Amino acid sequence: MRIRIQVETETFIRFWLVLVGFLLAALMIYSARTGLMIVGSALFFALALNGPVTKIATILPGKSRIGSTAIAFLLVVVFLGAFIFLATPPIIQQTAKFAQTVPSLVETTTSSWESLNQIIDKYHLQNQVDEAMSSLKDNATSWASNVGGNILSGVGSVFGFLASLFLMLVISFLMLVEGPSWLQRLWSVYRDNEKMELHRKTITRMAGIVSGYVTGQLTVSAIGAFFAGVTVFIISLFAPEVPNNLAVATAALAFVFSLIPMFGSAISATLVALLLGLNSPVAAVIFVIYFIIYQQVENNFIGPAIQSRKLELSALIVLSAVTIGVYVFGIAGAIISIPIAGCVKILVEEYLENTKNKPKKTESTLHKLVKKAKD
Repeated sequence: MRIRIQVETETFIRFWLVLVGFLLAALMIYSARTGLMIVGSALFFALALNGPVTKIATILPGKSRIGSTAIAFLLVVVFLGAFIFLATPPIIQQTAKFAQTVPSLVETTTSSWESLNQIIDKYHLQNQVDEAMSSLKDNATSWASNVGGNILSGVGSVFGFLASLFLMLVISFLMLVEGPSWLQRLWSVYRDNEKMELHRKTITRMAGIVSGYVTGQLTVSAIGAFFAGVTVFIISLFAPEVPNNLAVATAALAFVFSLIPMFGSAISATLVALLLGLNSPVAAVIFVIYFIIYQQVENNFIGPAIQSRKLELSALIVLSAVTIGVYVFGIAGAIISIPIAGCVKILVEEYLENTKNKPKKTESTLHKLVKKAKD
């Protein structure tokens, strides 16, 4: 028995218009991903500072939102400036120390090369070595010809990053100043108080998720940075070849990279181990052992105690969100992907809750058509 379903032309056209609209919207979002990333980062930064800005505003005589925002931004800039000022010299010092050890490395390599020549002559491998060296020289020539372009590209990337950072800070400042007034205007548009309260509750929950995640991640990163710096400082007391000021650089690296979910802490530990290894391989091994132990404590106790109640996301959702964020927006996407997943979870929960509480509606047009065709 064949069932023939007749669809009206208006319904058919509407379906394709909606589909094309979704595709165009997805294309526009992808094309504007850099701008959306800047605005999204500004929103996250504004939500993180909203609590301190509100508290500072209550203390100021005129309760000025602009003044409290300016004070909060000034405190953040001073803190970051002091952190960079204290952390940069040790890294430069270790880099210079590595450059000083290059001649001894070359000498060691040369002596090893003489022994290698004896092995090559003994086993008649000179032709293969010549071919490999020729290929290496060609690759080196090609790389050297592109050095200028690579340097210009790197400089352009740095200036682009600084411009994006400045734009993000400006947008975040304006969000903090104008945010409350815009929310008041938004709520005044509603005529249905019940719907307004529902939407206000949803937005409040989403804002709480984002601000809670940012605050929690900063707290976890600060704790990890503190213990990493203390560990390196203790190592320097027992290993004189390790400079004391390397503890500040360790804390800075641990704090910045641990903001990246999943693998940021491993990157910071690798960099710190390399810095320590330039001075003492034993110190590098001790730090790696500390890092493995601390990660177990952080993943099982510190992290869940601070973040689990705010997000309540499973490991599968977190890993999927981070993976998508990395491939779409890079490292910044990895940082903001988890709170975005938390916001999506809230939207789905609210939708399902509202759908469950709504009374049953009449049959849709498609269901009526199918039923009519069967009859």
